[in-house]
Order: sequence, then C-alpha cells, then structure tokens
Amino acid sequence: MKQLRVLVFSAAFGNGHMRAAEAVIEGIRIKEPLAEIIHLDFGDFLNKRFNIMAKKFYIDMIKHTPKLWGKFYYKTAKIQPKSMIQRFLNQLGRSNFLKYIQAFEPDLIVCTYPTVSSILAQLRLEQILHVPVITVITDYAVHSHWVHSGVDRYMVACEDVKGSLESWGINSRDILVTGIPVSPKFEGPIDRQYIISKLGLKSELPTFLVMGGYGGLERTKRICQKLADSLVPVQSIIVCGKSEKLYNSLQDVIEQSRNPMVRLGYVYNVEELMSVSDLIITKAGGLTVTEALTQHLPLVIYKPIPGQEEENAHYVQRIGAGHVAGTEEELGWLLNRFLSNPKEIKRMREKAAVALPGHSTERAVEDMLQVVKDIKMGQKTG
Repeated sequence: MKQLRVLVFSAAFGNGHMRAAEAVIEGIRIKEPLAEIIHLDFGDFLNKRFNIMAKKFYIDMIKHTPKLWGKFYYKTAKIQPKSMIQRFLNQLGRSNFLKYIQAFEPDLIVCTYPTVSSILAQLRLEQILHVPVITVITDYAVHSHWVHSGVDRYMVACEDVKGSLESWGINSRDILVTGIPVSPKFEGPIDRQYIISKLGLKSELPTFLVMGGYGGLERTKRICQKLADSLVPVQSIIVCGKSEKLYNSLQDVIEQSRNPMVRLGYVYNVEELMSVSDLIITKAGGLTVTEALTQHLPLVIYKPIPGQEEENAHYVQRIGAGHVAGTEEELGWLLNRFLSNPKEIKRMREKAAVALPGHSTERAVEDMLQVVKDIKMGQKTG
C-alpha cells in the first residue's frame, strides 16, 4: 500500500494558523504513523521583499493602529470571491505552489491560511490541480477571503461558521463542524494535583491564568497588579512568553504582592496551566479560545483587536463562556465580580464545557482521511 503523503500549508501571519497546522499533523501521525507530511509556510513561496513588507504591514497595524486594522478587516469582509482583489491574491506564488505540489505528489493538501487555500482552490476549479484541498478555518467568523467554491472540504469551529459559509453559497455537505483543531494533549489525561504541587500553588485558592505574552508590557503589568492587590484571595500564573522585559518588570509586583503569583517565560505546557486554572485573562486568537474551551476554562478577553479577534470574543460572550473587557476599569470590575461570586465562574465553565463538539483534531483528521479514501475508491471503480 502506498505511503500517505500530505502537504500542510499555514503562514506566520499570527501564531494560530501555525498551531492549527501542527495540531492536524499531530492528529495525522496518530492515525497514520508512516505518513510523509511536509509543513510549509505560505510566505516562503512569495517574493522575499513582498513577504517581508506584507508581514510588517500586518504586524504594524495590529500593534500600533488596531482600529485601522479593524476597518480594513470589515471593509474587505464582504468582497466577492470573483472580485479583482481576490483574483490578484489567487495569483500569488501560484506557479511555485504548483511546481512543488507536482514534484511531491501528495494525496491531500491541508490549508490553515486563507490566501493559499484560495490559490489552490482556484487551481482545482481550473482542473490544473488534481489533489483534494481541505481548508481549516481558524476563527469563529468567516471573512470572505476564506470562501472559495473550489475547496473540497471545510473544517470549521461551530455551526455559526457553517451557516456563514452556506450563505456564501458553499454546499452544506462540503462543511464539517469539527471545532478548530488543537493539539490532542489538550484532551488527554492531566494530573492536576501534580501540576498544582509542581507550580507551588495552593489547591484551596482560585487560580487565574494571565497570558501576558499576548499583550503589551504595561497593560499586562497593570493586570498583574490588580491580582496582586486583590482583597479577595487569589493566586495567579503569569505567562510572559518571549518577552524578557515583561518577565523582569514583574519582579517588584511579585515581591510586594499580597497574593501568590507564579511567573513563567515561554512555555510548552499551556494545557497543564489551563487545567489547574479557574479563569484565563487573554486575547482572543482563535486557537487560544479553542484551547481554553476544550479545557472548559472560562475566559476574560481584554481589549480584543478589532477584526477576527473581536468576532472570536463576541462568540465567547454570546455562548456564555466568558466576558469581554473593553477598558481597564471594566477588567478590574469583572475580576472583582468573579472573585466575589465563584458561582459565576462555575456557570461559565459549564457553558464552556458544551461549547465545542470535542476531539476536534480527531474528527477533522478522520474526515480528511475519508476524503482521500473516497477519491481512491472512485479511481478504482471509475
């Protein structure tokens, strides 16, 4: 039997696309240990200068002018798939993609980034590409850039996203609600008491997880100060990510805190930290939201970036699994409210527990492999 060959395309425009791709790869390896899988960054197929400029444009807008990014996002959210802009995007790196695919001869292509998905879907429509293209949408809302009738199968977060795709004319049978794929370790067994002990936490205190690596230094520091000064006892885990400045800046806060605080740098065990937490304070990236919901962890989303993050935050609030804080005052009020009323956290946890279908990666991978099997069966009987 021929060894399964899979190409996975993502992009380094935000960490979520890459993490979703890595989760899919983990899932395929569980089902098909001998599969040959190559994970590629969309940007590597573009003109180097254009790729650098595009990433800088995106990062600068998100960091310095988020409202402008929001306007750009919503302005382009309803662009028709056959528009001039979309036709231009569908040509980016097209010949390079085709050469690579023809050389590798994959059985399946998985995309977690919309631009490459559209390029390959257009090649499918033109019958130039003869490999099934599966697209994983990594947010809880659909931007028009994701939509293309040449995609063989969509894997989506929730029924809302499925409905949006259907309203764009995508056939219902080509959409599967799997949840956004996350690493299977988020659904594996975790020894909570061992993690609590390892971190030096107290099992009787509520634990708030702060994903500081996602926000600005001063903003995160002020969140930590609120938790440090809380009159209601609470312990905190602060993840600083790769920001050494943030890590060092918290020294005084921790030393003077009336409440226990654990400070961490870049971590590889987010699932463990989530498993021992009662609430997470974070941004609203699609993967972070999904990881938290998979762990049945309520969210407080602070100042979501307009655009896809804002849409993700609205989804969390709409299903009752968390709240959105638009200002520092609102954040402080929410934290005090939840600490004083632990039953509210319990209610949000219950909502989070039923938000997703569960086993997102396993569901997605099983369907991907079925698509390959169906095509091979069709070739045999054709």
